[in-house]
Amino acid sequence: MRIIAGSAGGIPVKVPPSVTRPTTDRVREAVFSMLGESVVEARVLDLFAGSGGMGLEALSRGAAQATFVEQQGQAASIIQDNLTRSRLKGGQIVKADAFAALRRLVEGGTRFDIIFADPPYAKKPGDIDFGMKLLADENLRTVLQPGGIFVLESMVTKGGDGAIAGWDVIRDRAYGSTRILILQLPTLHDGAIPGAAALQLSPAPDVPGHGAQSLEEDESARGEGV
Repeated sequence: MRIIAGSAGGIPVKVPPSVTRPTTDRVREAVFSMLGESVVEARVLDLFAGSGGMGLEALSRGAAQATFVEQQGQAASIIQDNLTRSRLKGGQIVKADAFAALRRLVEGGTRFDIIFADPPYAKKPGDIDFGMKLLADENLRTVLQPGGIFVLESMVTKGGDGAIAGWDVIRDRAYGSTRILILQLPTLHDGAIPGAAALQLSPAPDVPGHGAQSLEEDESARGEGV
């Protein structure tokens, strides 16, 4: 695993042993191709950060600041090591449960332009669906700027639809067994939102070897920590 592009492009990223399914370089490349110039000067939050791959990639591509939220101590230490080795500036690590961290960020009045989340998958009945829990958490919406972007990685499943209450669905794509959902918080007032227009203009690229497909168009395609 490596940082793909930008000032730290090509630098390897260490992955904690606890991260059993790190996001592949190809899928991360597809996500950042879709985000386009919206990353530049953005304030980024990386929830369930794992190795910090998404936040590191954002910093390398010009994000102004990235906050990494990771509960496990070993993973948090590895994120710090990755920041040090990449020499990227603007990284902050919060060692906490993602939902507790969101509450603290709300209390502190912190806002972000882009939020990434790659929570544990709900693989069997009874497992907590952390993705849906995040979408239902008002604190997530509070820390995201109006017009801001939420990128959620989850497992491809059958039977979902493209409508998410309270969000504008910008992209809903499947890459093999991985679902990438890019949502935008509706703008509540007039004014330019950094990167919002650029995001909507960036096409969803095909990723070699992953068979990128629109979940809305091909239901058959539907089936932690980056």
